[in-house]
Parts: sequence; structure tokens; C-alpha cells
Amino acid sequence: MTCSCNLIIDSCCDLPYEVVDREGVELIEFPYIMEDGEHADDLYRSTTAHEFFQAMRDGAQPSTAQVPVPVYQDAFTRAVESGVPTVCLVFSSGLSGSYDAAALVHSQIMEEHPDAELYLVDTRLASVAEALLVHEALRQREKGLSAKELARWAEEARFFVDAEFMVDDLESLRRGGRIPGSVAYAGAKLDVKPLLSIGADGKLSLCGVARGRKKGIKQLADYYAKRVADEGTVKYVVIGNADCPKDAERLKEALTKIDDSILFLESSIGPVIGSHVGPGMIAVVFWGSDKREELSVADRIARRVKQS
Repeated sequence: MTCSCNLIIDSCCDLPYEVVDREGVELIEFPYIMEDGEHADDLYRSTTAHEFFQAMRDGAQPSTAQVPVPVYQDAFTRAVESGVPTVCLVFSSGLSGSYDAAALVHSQIMEEHPDAELYLVDTRLASVAEALLVHEALRQREKGLSAKELARWAEEARFFVDAEFMVDDLESLRRGGRIPGSVAYAGAKLDVKPLLSIGADGKLSLCGVARGRKKGIKQLADYYAKRVADEGTVKYVVIGNADCPKDAERLKEALTKIDDSILFLESSIGPVIGSHVGPGMIAVVFWGSDKREELSVADRIARRVKQS
């Protein structure tokens, strides 16, 4: 099938490689660092989720880094030279500086090639939430959207991706600077399983707690039931897990009891995201309502001021 545009995506979407391995789709691989040096997040082609998270259980403390500027320079140059209109979907600027690097390179490339069709989108999403947006972008691309249309679609659709995920503890997120230390300390003292979501700004927020994993899985299913968009169509749901497949299966069963028409896409949390959430994370992602409508009055005013 010949598509009207190409896509550049990154490995923080945590999709299975076979899903993104398509003609006209380029994968940007985020780096992560283990004790033996730097590795590329290649969607588990060179290692397995179990091997990575078992290393963390055994005491490894992997770290992550931004995508180097030359990687974006090479990818964007290839896109322009190909002559094919291209859209680049980037991991949330609220969690990484990689989008800023991509934006800088994009600006330089467009100055040199002002007529090029190269569109850059901050997904404001991460991991399995980014997975749902990328998965649907692939479908929309195959259905014939142009690059300009696909970029506009993604800029709007990102606000309708709803996600909630449970982590065993908040220490890895605290160590990586993704949440305040006070929040991690409170979570540890209360001995609960934290539940987090991604806001309209692409940042993480603590939205609840669960007393144990079994109750947490039920709360994830309840979250879906309360917030899923009722479109009267088949619903795509992404279930992500960080080397806890049995819990993923339990969540799938709970969701099927709510709606047996769900089409599931299962995902293993990748090493870059995994470095910050640790083993045991489980997530549910689906199409919900517009997250911008959940902003406080003060935030809505601020948004209007920025847009004016």
C-alpha cells in the first residue's frame, strides 16, 4: 500500500516492533545507560523485557538521556531529501528535553528548505499512551491523510488519549526527577500502590492510590469504565506492563467483563520508560474525553492568554 506521507516516531511509544516495522516509518531510538555502557531502546530486539526488569530487581539503576541532536539532523535531512511529506511524532516535552532538540533541528532544516513538508508534533504523551496515538496515526496514514492533515490530527487527538497506570513505588520516578521527592516519600510511608496519569501538558500527576495490586487492577478497570469515550464503535485499548504479564491478563479480563467488544493491543514497557517506573508497572490506555476541559479555570485563562 502506498501512503501519502511518511512517519518518524520514537521508541518511547513502547509498541511491539512488528507493529511499527512498515515502509515509510522511521524509528528514533532513545538511549539508556546500564553499568556496561550505553544501549539503544530498540523495542526489545536486542534484549527482553524480563531481562531488563530483572536486572532492576537485582539492583541495577539504569539512567536515560535525550536523543542526540545529530540523530534528529540525520532523520530530518533524509526526510527532506526523500521528497516525501513527513510527520514526526515526539515523546512528551513535559518529560524529556528531546522535543526541544527536535524543534531546534526542525527550525534549522526548514530555514534551509522552506518548501519542505516536514511537520513536528509534541505528542505530550509517553509510553503506552503514546502507543495509542502512534498506532492510530499509522491507521490514519494508511487511510489516506496527507502529512499536513496527519499533523493536525495528532495535535488534536493527543488530548483525547486517556491513561492511568499503577507503579509498585515512586522511587524510580523520584530518582529520575519525574515527580517531587515529597510525593515519593508520602507514597512510601503510606505503603500504597500509586496511580498516575498524564495531563494535558504532558506531565505526570498522582491521581490516586490503591491498597495492593489486586485492588489497583480493579481501580484501573473502573477508571476505564468511567472515562472511556462512548462512540458506539469498536474500542481500542492498550494494556502495558513492566514484566508483570499475569497482572496484564487480569486487567484484560476485568476490562472484558465491562465491554467484550474491546480490541486489545498489548505492550511491554520499554527500557527508557522502564528506567523511571521500575518493574511491576501496569497501565490502561484508551480514547476518552478532551483533557483540556479538565483544566482549572486559572489554567484555562492562562491557555487563552498564550494563544492570543
